[in-house]
Amino acid sequence: MRLDKYVSKVLGITRNEARQNIKSGAIKIEFKNNIRNDDSINEITDVVYYNGQKLEYIKYIYIMLNKPQGYLSATFDKSSPTVVDLVKEYQKYNLAMVGRLDKDTEGLFLLTNDGKFAHNLTSPKKDLFKKYYVEINEVWNKEDIMLFEKGLEIYDGNKKLFKTKPAKLEILADSKAYISISEGKYHQIKKMCLKIGKEVKYLKRIAIGNLYLDENLALGEYRLLTIEEIEKVKNVK
Repeated sequence: MRLDKYVSKVLGITRNEARQNIKSGAIKIEFKNNIRNDDSINEITDVVYYNGQKLEYIKYIYIMLNKPQGYLSATFDKSSPTVVDLVKEYQKYNLAMVGRLDKDTEGLFLLTNDGKFAHNLTSPKKDLFKKYYVEINEVWNKEDIMLFEKGLEIYDGNKKLFKTKPAKLEILADSKAYISISEGKYHQIKKMCLKIGKEVKYLKRIAIGNLYLDENLALGEYRLLTIEEIEKVKNVK
């Protein structure tokens, strides 16, 4: 990798700013003198310093966020806060969202700069189930379980009628349940519930495939995925 590209990525600055830092002498490489912008370095073995501080190159970032209500699933918005605003220390990695959650929906949200990882979780071909905790204004009954399993006809974000894939409804109490779906249409769970005469009052995503939200994360808090969690998700068939 070119030195100016490396410095730009690690410090989260523009390529031009990186070149200025190299020219000023703020950037040093261990055991190398007279360094230039276009010098080729090994981001793993070469030791680079910025104003005496050792830089650490991280190629991919995988973040688990407990998304609060009121935040948009977007990288930028002029009027509303976004999920990226909650992880400011990692914004320099050009994070992308892994799927979306409605503004008023809480729970498990993933961000990464690894395109293959994101595609593996969002590709329609995967039929990967996402699990939600749901509270409604009515009472669940056994017939609802069958209706979700058979699929419901609802309108997507383009106002086109379609039939949902089989979904799993697990009743926990009169108005509380887990709902698992393998799709992600616009307001899908809310529309499915309305189709059977029930209104969603609270919605929280708790799992994507076999990856569950860390219960120790308060709303708005986040952490990096562990190596085990990353491999678990990457191995989804």
